[in-house]
Amino acid sequence: MGIAEWRQQLRSGEVSARELTDQHLERIAAVDPTVHAFLEVTAERARADADRIDAARLAGQELPPLAGVPLAIKDNLCTRGIRTTCSSRMLETFVPPYESSVTGRLWQAGAVLLGKTNLDEFAMGSSTETSAFGPSRNPWDPERVPGGSSGGSAAAVAAGECMGSLGSDTGGSIRQPASFCGVVGLKPTYGRVSRWGLVAFASSLDQVGPFSRSVADTAEILQVIAGPDPRDATCLSAPVPDYRAALEGSLQGLRVGMIRQCFEQKGLDPEVKASVQAAAQQLEAMGCELVEVDCPRFDDGIATYYVIAPSEASANLARYDGVKYGLRIEGAASLAEMTARSRAEGFGDEVQRRILIGTYALSAGYVDAFYRKAQQVRTLIRRDFDRAFERVDVLLSPTSPTTAFRFGAHAEDPLAMYLADLLTIPANLAGLPAISLPCGFDRAGLPIGLQLIAGVLQEGRLLQVAHQYEQAAAVMAKRPEAPLVL
Repeated sequence: MGIAEWRQQLRSGEVSARELTDQHLERIAAVDPTVHAFLEVTAERARADADRIDAARLAGQELPPLAGVPLAIKDNLCTRGIRTTCSSRMLETFVPPYESSVTGRLWQAGAVLLGKTNLDEFAMGSSTETSAFGPSRNPWDPERVPGGSSGGSAAAVAAGECMGSLGSDTGGSIRQPASFCGVVGLKPTYGRVSRWGLVAFASSLDQVGPFSRSVADTAEILQVIAGPDPRDATCLSAPVPDYRAALEGSLQGLRVGMIRQCFEQKGLDPEVKASVQAAAQQLEAMGCELVEVDCPRFDDGIATYYVIAPSEASANLARYDGVKYGLRIEGAASLAEMTARSRAEGFGDEVQRRILIGTYALSAGYVDAFYRKAQQVRTLIRRDFDRAFERVDVLLSPTSPTTAFRFGAHAEDPLAMYLADLLTIPANLAGLPAISLPCGFDRAGLPIGLQLIAGVLQEGRLLQVAHQYEQAAAVMAKRPEAPLVL
């Protein structure tokens, strides 16, 4: 059942918000001991949210657009009065006294909070294996990762534990887990959605976006969370179009760019490549024109990202000093020792690795050679996209070079883990909207993700193409059996 269908059932009184909430809480109780998508389930809050919606309906009040929709929130978005840990020992007991802008908009729109979802520590990772509270598991195969860093949010949707969720995407952290878990995940244009109340990783790259089981539901959630926010200086003031209305319409004559560099990657799984090419042919059969395009600097994205993102992370995470809030190790002989010990015990290995990389890149004598040079390459990547969009309306590629890998597959090789985001990072560097949706399955029955990228603030076009493809291909109707996937 999608959000639009649920809205009709709620308004007719066929099903109550409390009934829908209880169904999802029962599902969480049944499968989350295996999936571990949630760090905290807010059952009491969820039932109270649902009861308010039911009371409003019985009183004849106009119901908001997401009334009674059960959602989960990545645990790096601040929720007032509810722990926000970023899956880190550093923030294990942190309870924000304020609500993030995006979650505040969801509650104003009537959504029900089921709980907070697991992630790689401080959103640094591609598998949720860096979570201080244990990894989430892929509902298609619990021996495999759900992706990251928003792995818990993607897994919760795939396992039927919620109707939708929020994640954050710095280098692919919504799209890659969406691909691995066979759900829809959208990274909006940088600035389309407020970052106020999102715990910062890399401030020039982070963006909040939705997961759901369909493109239409993704549009419903985006409609609520998008728009200007005076509390976020990077949030765009452009008006928000009607994303739900944008879903319909013919794709006849639409130009779809096949990014050559994406299909020539050495690590690209042949089954992934074949499935994505078949999706492109489906779009061609629907009236689209396929055009091969070059983005010469595309392959430079990962090296550029792993200078810029750790540099910004080292600055953002400097605030965790054991003084104002967060973990504090007592018994130190000096302030410096207390700070050093608090950070050593509060941050995991991957977070410490990235802080060290970023601190080095920003240090005297190296900032020009590394950080400034990376920003220059970032500009070249953005110009490549600009030239591509002079010829085409949307760009198409695989979301990830592979399907979900097994736990521990990259434990001894951080570089191999970083390469999992090879195809998603360039859109973040350029600030472009991008979406991942299922386009097939490999021989092991694992989902394969198709990535579509559009120009700045072209979420409507992106959603239209994705929705029309989803309806025509009906990929999920052909899915293999998976015990933890609804």
